[in-house]
Amino acid sequence: MAPPRDDTPRYRQIADELRARITSGALPAGAPLPTEVELMQQWSVARGTVREAIALLRAEGLITTARHRGSHVRPRWPVRRLGMDRYKTETRQRDEQPAEKATSFTKDQGIDWSAYTMDKDFTEVPADPNLARLLEVAEGEPLLRRHFVFRSHGVPQQISISYLLLAMVGGTPVADPDNEPWPGGNIAQLATLGVNVDQVREQVRTRMPTPDEAKTLGIGDSVPVLTITRTMLAAGRPVEAAVDIVLPGDRVELDYVIDL
Repeated sequence: MAPPRDDTPRYRQIADELRARITSGALPAGAPLPTEVELMQQWSVARGTVREAIALLRAEGLITTARHRGSHVRPRWPVRRLGMDRYKTETRQRDEQPAEKATSFTKDQGIDWSAYTMDKDFTEVPADPNLARLLEVAEGEPLLRRHFVFRSHGVPQQISISYLLLAMVGGTPVADPDNEPWPGGNIAQLATLGVNVDQVREQVRTRMPTPDEAKTLGIGDSVPVLTITRTMLAAGRPVEAAVDIVLPGDRVELDYVIDL
């Protein structure tokens, strides 16, 4: 009796085998995939078929592909929970000033302060209509724009673009990038100016990354990102806005408790 016919397209068969080797650990994180020529010879298929298989695995976030370097297995990072109590780490830094330095990011990542580094860029900008709405100021109001890339053990894990009122922070240590990273983050920083954050609002959505975001986070262009728009308030007044906190969608999950 003839064996049952497999109607699965050849590119999917190739992808299925490679996926199985990746998930089993036979192809560990960072390992190169067979070259296009090797796969063409192994499966007796055209180059276009191999490229379809590679594209499918890349879309699933299993591999990354770089020109002149080929395709490699993408590292699997632990999934971190973003809980409702994450900012309590920063209020403790403000109120108790413990010996152990921390921020909400180090709590999320489960890392010591020594493993936390960042890239930073500070510039002064006028408030556009969206920022004016979030911060409840007039369009054109001078703001301090802070672009951060947060790293855990040197690996980029999060992008944040944050805005503070220049009238509030200009000329203070908060506006000096040399003071970053600052234990307790924004909450502890603003407390030094007599501004006590007592409420945080967040809006969460998902989207595909921009090319720059994908490159910075090392995720390729097919892995969705989680984005958070955050506003910090003190006595009902907005004092900080982050319009794009960007995290790789396959590395985080939101953890909420809703009491009814």
